[in-house]
Amino acid sequence: MQSTPSWAWVVFWALLLALLVVDLLAHRGGRGQSRRAAVLWSLAWVGLGLGFCGFVWVTLGSERGHEYLAAWLIEKSLSLDNVFVFLVIFRSLNVPQRYQHEVLFLGIFGALVFRALFIFVGAAALQRWGWVSYVFGAILLVTAWRVFREDPSKQEDNRVVGWLARKLPVTDQVEGPHFVVKLQGRRLATPLLLALVGLEVTDILFAVDSVPAAFSVTTDTFILYSSNAFAILGLRALYLVIAGAVGQLKYLHYGLAGVLAFAGVKMVVETWVHIPPLLSVAIIVVVIGGAVGASLAHRRSVRQAEA
Repeated sequence: MQSTPSWAWVVFWALLLALLVVDLLAHRGGRGQSRRAAVLWSLAWVGLGLGFCGFVWVTLGSERGHEYLAAWLIEKSLSLDNVFVFLVIFRSLNVPQRYQHEVLFLGIFGALVFRALFIFVGAAALQRWGWVSYVFGAILLVTAWRVFREDPSKQEDNRVVGWLARKLPVTDQVEGPHFVVKLQGRRLATPLLLALVGLEVTDILFAVDSVPAAFSVTTDTFILYSSNAFAILGLRALYLVIAGAVGQLKYLHYGLAGVLAFAGVKMVVETWVHIPPLLSVAIIVVVIGGAVGASLAHRRSVRQAEA
């Protein structure tokens, strides 16, 4: 594993903190909630993620630049699963759009913390015990089969949120931007708190799948965490863009399953067959692009039939 100079970590953490502050301040009071604004923000986050790839390429070398790009594409693709869960949670709890940004921001902040834990522990485990790569590969293949069989866009409830709602004293409706309120002498959780906990728990579950997928292209902790961070940062805007079109991407989950299966196979056969990071990038782009293209083609055919 190549060592990363301390100054590169400093640059990354400073940039990450600055971007979190910008995202928080730019959307206070429900600003930037329109679809057009969300599209522009999504493009900006994609540009920042690719821009950091350029930084890695120039400062750490082309090979690590390829690894970053492949890991970022994997995490960006699999983050679509998170978007589906966000939609289910907010709909089931009737959380108004003007309060969703605060929940998403805190959820993303928590995800950055938990992803760091997974990545550094996973990297240490792989370095010490080589057989862990086969465990990660098996997890990815099982998850790929589950995603292939179950379309996440058709989920109508979230089991984590349902369990919390039964166990915690919760208000019936959103009480402004508050996560906890005091009513008749009792402290009660609001739907916003349930949504936040649901987002954090489900992201941890998704990290069990997505982090091993990133390990299929690199074991460098700097590349792994920076690519994860830049993929996660744009989730809020991506949610606003995709939320209204979730049901129209009929074949997207097949593409996600394909990415997971590819990552799983790559981890299992890496000892005998080395797949370069740049080839991994090409495969991911083709698989996800094909799924999205097939979904859009199906949508057009349905519209033509209705017309």
